[in-house]
Amino acid sequence: MTDVPGSPSSASASRGPLRLRLSPTARKTTLVVHLIASMGWLTLMICVLVLALSALATSDADALRTAYRAMPMLGDALILPLSLSSPASGLILALGTPWRLFRYHWVAVKFWLTLAATVASNLALTARLHEAAHAATRHPTGSIERMDLGFLPYNLVIISCVAIALYTTTVVLSVAKPWGPRAKYRRAR
Repeated sequence: MTDVPGSPSSASASRGPLRLRLSPTARKTTLVVHLIASMGWLTLMICVLVLALSALATSDADALRTAYRAMPMLGDALILPLSLSSPASGLILALGTPWRLFRYHWVAVKFWLTLAATVASNLALTARLHEAAHAATRHPTGSIERMDLGFLPYNLVIISCVAIALYTTTVVLSVAKPWGPRAKYRRAR
């Protein structure tokens, strides 16, 4: 990171906060990490949705068990690294570029949505994926009655759809960049 031209030096820090800016190489590298993590997270949820819909639509108990056993394997391997890499790299980009974290409404909204998705993914989603695998384990052979699964098949579809809608919203916010700077920053200009 380098000092932003015109930013106060450490000797004159009393005039305002030190503003840091990523070098072009660091910004591009962080942006690539952010895009890979964010799109990987979206792709993971699409995979979970496909597995959940397959399990919901099938009458084959073995196919249902396979889908439910695959879900936590994907989740355990990918949810934590992707859900932490995306907001961390986004935070670095926000703080190290002129966009800043709370200067623009769309950046702040995207940050809070991503933070909520991170918490929900690591707490609620992971628990539901393990619940699905446990349901498959409870019925190792033979048929599985829908009533034995309760609301779980629908819950997995709903959670996946909500997550995909949320991640898609953050992508749209990144591309469209709606809402200009917050009022306090408009006055400063």
